[in-house]
Amino acid sequence: MPGRSILVLDDDPAVGQTIQWIAESLGFQAAFVSRPEDFFRLLDELSPEFITIDLVMPELDGVEIMRLLAGRKCTSKIIISSGMGTRVLDAAQRSASEHGLDIVGVISKPISKEALHLLVGDGRGSMPPVPEEEPKADADNFEVEKSGLQGALDRHEFELAYQPKIQCKSGAPAGFEALARWRHPDRGIIMPDRFIPIAEETGLIDELSAQVFDQSLEWFSNAFPLGELKLSLNISAKSLVDLHLVDSLFDLCRKYYLASDRIVLELTETSAMTDPILSLDLMTRFRVKGFQLSIDDFGTGFSSMVQLARLPFSEIKVDRSFVMNARQSQESRTIIKSVIDLGHSLGLVTTAEGVEDAETFDYLNGLGCDLAQGYLIARPMPGETARSWTEQRMAPSH
Repeated sequence: MPGRSILVLDDDPAVGQTIQWIAESLGFQAAFVSRPEDFFRLLDELSPEFITIDLVMPELDGVEIMRLLAGRKCTSKIIISSGMGTRVLDAAQRSASEHGLDIVGVISKPISKEALHLLVGDGRGSMPPVPEEEPKADADNFEVEKSGLQGALDRHEFELAYQPKIQCKSGAPAGFEALARWRHPDRGIIMPDRFIPIAEETGLIDELSAQVFDQSLEWFSNAFPLGELKLSLNISAKSLVDLHLVDSLFDLCRKYYLASDRIVLELTETSAMTDPILSLDLMTRFRVKGFQLSIDDFGTGFSSMVQLARLPFSEIKVDRSFVMNARQSQESRTIIKSVIDLGHSLGLVTTAEGVEDAETFDYLNGLGCDLAQGYLIARPMPGETARSWTEQRMAPSH
């Protein structure tokens, strides 16, 4: 199917043909089918740029269709259509995204030409920019073993990328989050979701964290020895049983002549559950030593409010899953507003992560969110690039 193309799956011929006619009026070559077997046959034959899928169908429902598409590693852009409520549509969109499918949006029935046009572009190949994934290793079947991880630590194969944070109100740089990457000699860049769980399971997380802390603090002290910029570091739940953690990190700050109040330690909201009493002691000592504490991924665990009331956090981060769905989901916007209002009522700095479009940023700014990070602002970058980025951002002409 040359040029711009769309394949429509809907069990209602009247609806399916209407979508087909609308698509053709927008300059697409369009095909409509009502049965799953015809859909998959045409999918292989036509390789369409776009697919529209009805959620409610008698044979295979739309969620099952998308699961099968994920198994086929489908690369078509997918539009979910249904007459169901927004909560169901939002859930279906999240499910498809988590399967790795390219979801461009959801559309409610009855479908209008304007709504479809908004999702597919202008009919001449123009589409909103989609953030590229960071480079990842070809590691689909790669199993990280303790021996390999220990070897990587011994050879210092871990490096850091720094993702900027900005002040929502002024746009001025506020700091960075340090993110670990494993530069594997054969497999390229391996992302932390592959090796952090193994480091935690094998008891290597403290050694890995020590390398990350030392490397990031040395960079930060050289790049920004003075000023108000802050550096955020992630701490594993497994490390919150180390009685020496507070003193060792404080000593590292002194080694690099950094004020401890410029360091923000990010912990997921369930981190403190391993040993509640010990973790409370450690986190209180961190605050006494001047460190800032951020509760990360807020709202994704069962104990959010309990942890927030119990532990001495100074910052609350709105989880990226809500922020990235803010444009499409009223429920996500409601949660974001509630988290920001709650943070401010408790005197906490509020930070939104996963900001990828100007509309979401403007929404966050309108709610009074303090800080933002995400691909709209900047991707994680090497240390020297981060320094240059900051200098350009702070220049008077910016």
